[in-house]
Amino acid sequence: MKDEAKNRLRMRNPWHLLATGFGSGLSPIMPGTMGSIAAIPFWLLLIQLPWQLYSLLVMFSICIGVYLCHQTAKDMKVHDHGSIVWDEFVGMWITLMALPVNSWQWVAAGFVVFRILDIWKPWPIRWFDRNVHGGMGIMVDDIIAGVLAAGVIFLVGHYWPAGLF
Repeated sequence: MKDEAKNRLRMRNPWHLLATGFGSGLSPIMPGTMGSIAAIPFWLLLIQLPWQLYSLLVMFSICIGVYLCHQTAKDMKVHDHGSIVWDEFVGMWITLMALPVNSWQWVAAGFVVFRILDIWKPWPIRWFDRNVHGGMGIMVDDIIAGVLAAGVIFLVGHYWPAGLF
């Protein structure tokens, strides 16, 4: 059975291209996880910037994400379709801001913590996921998951005896 909503995507449309994480959200298996993985190469570019500019770009990505996720969901006629993964990109970028060291081990740890929170959706993530709608609703649960994951990574990296890695 074909996914009619996916058939409404137009990858030449820049909003659709960004909302699907440059196509990573079109994966037939675990599109959110694939979107989170696809965010990492872009993070490698972001970390070349001063942290202030990195932060501004993440904030801009949140603002533009609210619009592009809303518009893409509207075009697909489905709220928060699994192929919309821009929110995972932003959540990962927020999570990875807190790494104590830029190493593959910490990136993997950030990825795992973010994915667990994004999938499990503990309070307050679940509340926002259920009660906020539109583009902001698509984005907000991943933003909060990213902030919480960043907090976990920061605490473990800075206060765990001898760190993890």
